[in-house]
Amino acid sequence: MSNIVGKKSGLVWAVHISVFVLVALWLMPTIGLFVSSFRTADQIATSGWWNSLFAQEQNLILRTAAPSTQREEGGVFVIDGNIFSQNGSSVTAAISAWGTSSRAISDFQPGDTAPLGDGAEVTLQENGDYRIESPTEITGSRGERLFITAEVPPEFTLQNYDTVLLSGSSTDSMARAFFNTLTVTIPATIIPIVIAAFAAYALAWMQFPGRALLIAAVVALLVVPLQLALIPLLRLHLEIGIGKGYLGVWLAHTGFGLPLAIYLLRNYMVGLPRDIIECAKVDGATDFQIFTRIILPLSFPALASFAIFQFLWTWNDLLVAKVFLIDATGETTVMTNQIVELLGTRGGNWEILATAAFVSIALPLLVFLFMQRYLVRGLLAGSVKGG
Repeated sequence: MSNIVGKKSGLVWAVHISVFVLVALWLMPTIGLFVSSFRTADQIATSGWWNSLFAQEQNLILRTAAPSTQREEGGVFVIDGNIFSQNGSSVTAAISAWGTSSRAISDFQPGDTAPLGDGAEVTLQENGDYRIESPTEITGSRGERLFITAEVPPEFTLQNYDTVLLSGSSTDSMARAFFNTLTVTIPATIIPIVIAAFAAYALAWMQFPGRALLIAAVVALLVVPLQLALIPLLRLHLEIGIGKGYLGVWLAHTGFGLPLAIYLLRNYMVGLPRDIIECAKVDGATDFQIFTRIILPLSFPALASFAIFQFLWTWNDLLVAKVFLIDATGETTVMTNQIVELLGTRGGNWEILATAAFVSIALPLLVFLFMQRYLVRGLLAGSVKGG
């Protein structure tokens, strides 16, 4: 009775639950990075992204208006305003305690009046409104510093993306690095596919001496670490005049990606129906015509599958870019290296780092989501042969 038609076994439900858990674990860091990219530095420092929709208690250090804004009322010098708007915040928080010293940040309650010295006093309300009164003219170039404990409502901002994408600063902007990465990734994905497609067809359907040895060599190259070839290849580039630049990194990615590309495409092509190719040859078609008009259209899933692998690898690459591309001026800096630079120059600005990291993974995510069906079909290449 356990195999009744229409009744799912417990194993099927276990598989579904396992897939759901794996997807959730994969999505959770991405969602967290996305949410953090819209949060302010204070919110990231005081609470996790999962609390972003709830008000959080924060300790803030804010300044009143500068003494240059004071006015005289009945022989008393007055400075007033709102402590939150004074510091560039559009959110009004509910103050629960405040103080005038870092040693006593909660000595006073909203509505209390605290002495500032020289007869001056400050009164702070729950909504952030303050009033400073002094019998003498207030001097100095900066406002008074107040330590505030407040219940801050959720706040999201686009300022992080403005800084990362539109800033003219070479240390913060990811815009140039984004286009540099595209300049590296697109050719480094297309060139290996073109070369590997021709080679895979030859190894799958053309008879010539040494074909088996070439197939064995391709398989052997799959297990060779690319780190072994980095320095010798760079020396070769320098000797022949390529140097460090886009051409060098394109050739490097092409060489490192060809073994997997040839292996994947050859396995797929060899599984295509032999009858189609033999009929084409009987009709007088050349190998080039068979390749362009029959093999390539039928091999699109495998081509797309490798394109995803190669695109993701070159987009997320740092090692090859460091060796073959990075220059002293930063004109050809890619996104992975730019994030490393941000870690060094803006290590405390987690909101900038979170935004830069999400910008760097946004395009690979879109590529993967829109082409994942081809990835699955390509991974199954050669598992089922045509009749």
